[in-house]
Amino acid sequence: MPIMSRRSFLKTSGICTAGAIAATYLPDQFLLWAGEKGLAKTEKITTYCEMCFWKCGAIATVVGGRVVKLEGNPLSATAKGKLCGRGNGGIGLLYDPDRLKHPLIRTGKRGEGQFRKASWDEALTHIADKLKKIKEEHGPESLALFTHGSPTEHFMPLLQGFGSNNFAMPSFAQCRGPRVVGYELTYGDDIGSPERLDMANSKVVVLIGSHLGENMHNSQVQEFTDAIGNGAKIIVVDPRFSVAAGKAHHWLPIKPASDMALILAWINIIIREGWYDREYVAKYTHGFDKLAAAVQQYTPEWAEKETDIPAAQIMATAREMGLHRPAVCIHPGRHVTWDGKDVQRSRAIAILGAILGTWGREGGAYLATRGSFPAVPPPSFPASNRPTLKKGGFPLGGAEGVTNAIREATSIGEPYPVKAWMVTGTNLLAAMPGQKETIEAISKLDLLVVVDVIPSDTSLYADVVLPECTYLERHDGLIIGKGRALSASIRQPAVAPMYDSKPAWWIAKELSKKLGLEDYFPWENFEDRLNELCLTYNIDYDELKQKGVISFPDTAKPFITADNQPVFKTKSGKIELYSKELEELGFEPIPAYEKNEEPPQGFYRLLYGRSAVHTFSRTVNNPALNELYKENELWLSSVQARKMGLTDGQYVALQNQEGITSNRVRLKVTERIREDCVYMVHGFGQQSKGLTKAFRRGADDQQLISSYPVDPICGGTGMRCTFVKLVKGA
Repeated sequence: MPIMSRRSFLKTSGICTAGAIAATYLPDQFLLWAGEKGLAKTEKITTYCEMCFWKCGAIATVVGGRVVKLEGNPLSATAKGKLCGRGNGGIGLLYDPDRLKHPLIRTGKRGEGQFRKASWDEALTHIADKLKKIKEEHGPESLALFTHGSPTEHFMPLLQGFGSNNFAMPSFAQCRGPRVVGYELTYGDDIGSPERLDMANSKVVVLIGSHLGENMHNSQVQEFTDAIGNGAKIIVVDPRFSVAAGKAHHWLPIKPASDMALILAWINIIIREGWYDREYVAKYTHGFDKLAAAVQQYTPEWAEKETDIPAAQIMATAREMGLHRPAVCIHPGRHVTWDGKDVQRSRAIAILGAILGTWGREGGAYLATRGSFPAVPPPSFPASNRPTLKKGGFPLGGAEGVTNAIREATSIGEPYPVKAWMVTGTNLLAAMPGQKETIEAISKLDLLVVVDVIPSDTSLYADVVLPECTYLERHDGLIIGKGRALSASIRQPAVAPMYDSKPAWWIAKELSKKLGLEDYFPWENFEDRLNELCLTYNIDYDELKQKGVISFPDTAKPFITADNQPVFKTKSGKIELYSKELEELGFEPIPAYEKNEEPPQGFYRLLYGRSAVHTFSRTVNNPALNELYKENELWLSSVQARKMGLTDGQYVALQNQEGITSNRVRLKVTERIREDCVYMVHGFGQQSKGLTKAFRRGADDQQLISSYPVDPICGGTGMRCTFVKLVKGA
């Protein structure tokens, strides 16, 4: 036998290593090849993505019963034929070995994560028995639902049929709520989700703390790219040199929490210099003279002292907007819960757009279609004599409910006890500030049910965990698009549910049977329900299944014309620059500046955002996406790093003013951030051991946000008011 040389051994070892790596990916690659060669059964299944809540139309390639490829549906307005990195990670979620596989019933203390496997019948019977007892002792309103995304449609009838209307979604109080209220007060309408922005045709795009390119909302990032390619001027307001700032003509590294000062100065300059749209303002707005008088005090020189932005740059950016009106896209932001004064800041952004004449104008914000499908009457739910908790004491708490109001009512037991929570499609411990408050509220419950795909941190505290199958394994409700044109999109399973997981519609329906509420689910399976809706909407169901999306282009009238006038559902019937409604509620009718607290010596303001490949805490354990971004980093200015003797890549911990200390987090020392703040990507530092790839990886910003201001108008929680110091030796 010949003796192998060291060189030959290393060469052979390299080949074996490469082969081992390739084998990891061989099954899907082989199946895709086999499908293309006609050697295995191949199907193309249309659906819509749920890796985030943009709900892009998608097409799944299924070969030999396995999903091997995802791509964007070219008929989808949110996908435009493409999927982002997160969207392509849907296969990783489907085949994640850590996903929930069976119903679980708690055996240890809450938070310990000790459960035993149960059958569906046992788990649902256990829940139903508990809920019946709670209803008998405390009334039906003692059940609350925290929900987000597609499961909402299935569990809302269950909640309301039970006799409760106490539900809330973090998308309101922890995300878009202040913006919704601010725009409705101004225009009588929200800007929509996805936002109705004609960005591709804009001459100026203004981003105020919006991280396009990192916050990967698919079609919007594509349109931002189009705007850049078309020569639009880009203005980015951000304490951090973000990806978007790298594309900007004007980067304004603003002092955190002083954005209102800049916006009010812009409004003042545009009015003073006559750069506003006089004809539009005269025809469509109410209260212009009062606005002009109120903002006179906000000069660029004054704003320079508040924001650290030179007065000349404030003037120059106001001029860019004024001279290119109305083709100015001022992004309203999406996660806008910053400082507890967020409705008024959103109002100021809406007013800035109004005086430039952008609403209903090309390059600004387009009008929603007025097309609609026939209304489907809702079921008749039992009435309640008790007040709903979902809006708390906030006069303009939204239709999606105020999570923190229900949490507080649970903790104090007033105005009546809340004894059961159902949590679907959301990880409350990662979505809401005040984790200690959430855990204390949970301790008052007799029952916590978590419905999820993955073992989230919230599931550690559940009494029962129910495994929902992934979006690639289920039907869900139709997505009715009300953007430029009316559209309908379908979700249908690409493969059958794996393990012992079930779709949310099945879970809700089966639980309804055990609660005697089956009349609220008058169909055998959810595809029957979809068929009924398509008949009502006059949509060919088979065509919808094949195409994935059906649009009605004749319903699109996106811009103001002589025969397409906007409708403003406000008290005046016009755009309200001066809000009588706010005045009657005891709030400022025109936004005014109020200085925010600044970090004490040795502390930094904690800012956070998103990664282009992750959605909150939902994807940090995803095998495909975790490989791309395993843990978050803490951005720290190089000046501050030198002062503290810290180096790039070093691990530190963060400690807030109340002494709460984070997991360790790796430093990213950079020139691209101001000295008075630090920044990290949200969603990391998870405590569930079931998330084997994400467990205790990086730091959790929500853990540190232990105190926070609350917007008195809508109940939104201000989550960029936390100050932290760095702890060495983590």
